[in-house]
Amino acid sequence: MIAITTVVTSLYLREKAVPIPLTTLIVGIVNIPWMLKFIWGPIVDRFIRFGRKTFIIFGGLLTVSSMFLVSMVDPGVSLIPFTLLIFLGHIGIGFIDVSTDAWAIDVSTDKDRGKINGSMFAGQYSAWAIGAALLPLIGSNFGYGYAYLTNGLIILLILIFPFLVKETIKFKSRQKIVSLVIKEFKKKTTQLIAIFSPIVFMSEGMLSFIMPIYMRDSLGISDVQIGLISMIFPIFLAIGSVAGGITTDKIGRKLTLYIFLGLNAIFTASLIFTNNWWKLSIIYGIIGFLMGAHSTVSCALFMDVTNPRIGATQYGIFTGVANVGLNGGGMITGSMVATIGFARTFLYSAWVFGPALLILYFIKLKGHIRRS
Repeated sequence: MIAITTVVTSLYLREKAVPIPLTTLIVGIVNIPWMLKFIWGPIVDRFIRFGRKTFIIFGGLLTVSSMFLVSMVDPGVSLIPFTLLIFLGHIGIGFIDVSTDAWAIDVSTDKDRGKINGSMFAGQYSAWAIGAALLPLIGSNFGYGYAYLTNGLIILLILIFPFLVKETIKFKSRQKIVSLVIKEFKKKTTQLIAIFSPIVFMSEGMLSFIMPIYMRDSLGISDVQIGLISMIFPIFLAIGSVAGGITTDKIGRKLTLYIFLGLNAIFTASLIFTNNWWKLSIIYGIIGFLMGAHSTVSCALFMDVTNPRIGATQYGIFTGVANVGLNGGGMITGSMVATIGFARTFLYSAWVFGPALLILYFIKLKGHIRRS
């Protein structure tokens, strides 16, 4: 779904001559469900007695249905229904995401949470890489409607896995969600992490939204080549996720974040020198590695401070506001490019790591005890 949104939908809308600011706005709109995890999370926690698996299957079926329907809609003729159907697809993914995260919290410990997050992100980014290469190829040769149809079929196949994994339901009664959430967010550490979360993911949103358009409109690269270059980013995100997960379990959350965020700021700024495809491929790959690493560590940090009784809700709030930063940053990139150009937009996407590092300094983890 990430490839569908950031690559396929961007290219499809530009093929239909939709302006760049409107294209990035639509991509941002269909990603809004990722920002609404504070809604999907409480639903999953409220009905925790039915297990996490139930909501994974529900979300998957909603997404599959939406992808099948959107494959039959021409955005050049019916832009609003096209946007709405992808939006519904992301609601389904939202339920899958919060349920899977909560399930991971249920079965993990602090000592292995970095590796678990690394494997989760690596899987997500690998799928993004495959989709970035495969789906534009299908769209260019057979029509973009078939790209959405293919995505729906892939998700349908993925739904086999929840049936193969046994789930042990730990909590059989309804949770007091509101009172527990209020209690958790009275803590200074929790509040700072909630502020840190959207800022640390903002640069990723800015780059992933604008890069396919930059390659097409500024560098003159074909759609198939764009798909192949776009694949580099999530491949290195996946590699970085594993590296970040292993590193943070060895040297700690904050030190790992200082290293990867600092390097990311430097290499993101260097995008201003990418005036051909091979320079872009090299720097984009390095950025992907660094982003994958710090994303994994950030989410491990979120899990560390999450109360498992409200795992879907509290962790959903952390990742939901992270997606506010990611999606919000991406939505404004089209207007930024139209106003100040690609180079300055890249510099601003590097600058946001500064406030993230400053907030990280004030986050105190010593003495934080996770509850069972």
